[in-house]
Amino acid sequence: MTRILLVEDEANFGAVLRDYLQMNQFDVTLCKDGEEGLKAFRTEAFRLIILDVMMPKKDGFTVAEEIRKINSDIPIIFLTARSMQEDVVKGFQMGGDDYITKPFHSEELLLRIKAVLKRTESQSTEVEEVPDEFSFGMFHFNYRLHTIKDGSELHKLSPKEADLLRLLLIHKNDLLPREKALQALWGDDNYFNARSMDVFISKLRKRFKPDPRIKIENVHSRGFRLVVGE
Repeated sequence: MTRILLVEDEANFGAVLRDYLQMNQFDVTLCKDGEEGLKAFRTEAFRLIILDVMMPKKDGFTVAEEIRKINSDIPIIFLTARSMQEDVVKGFQMGGDDYITKPFHSEELLLRIKAVLKRTESQSTEVEEVPDEFSFGMFHFNYRLHTIKDGSELHKLSPKEADLLRLLLIHKNDLLPREKALQALWGDDNYFNARSMDVFISKLRKRFKPDPRIKIENVHSRGFRLVVGE
């Protein structure tokens, strides 16, 4: 049975979600605040984490950031009462895999959980088919460790940034279709996800500035191309 950590400070709402997910064959541990959630994460094994954003003691973004220091791969879904684009982008920057805005139907959360689990399981089966390490220009990228080395300096990438760079490198000097990247990394090509991906593209471009041979080109209305010159 798939184990889920649910961190939600609204007691009644959290209990309803827990009971609903348990009815759908998930083993759910419910925690009432960020500190309790982190303690559970450190002492038990989970397959997926659901974090409310607005919580006492530690908010969901802070909890996600600390979880990512320990485990860069476990899927995280944010629950938020806010739908501002900045919050959505921040959620993905903190290592989130999906978000859902309150109020929502339990069935929608269930579908998102299944989609995230299916996507992450699919990605894990591809690990042996694609290298974990890439050298291009003056850079060396380790996908498993989520690090990129620029000469003598080593930089840590966020999980989404590492996933996107890996896709770009797989399609090096070729087109990476926007829809393919959005579906592979976010599971949906909606507006908010597209804007989030643009943020990560900008961050990668800044990282590549020391080497003028490396460029990420926009292919109008189609996607991106990572160009690696000689």
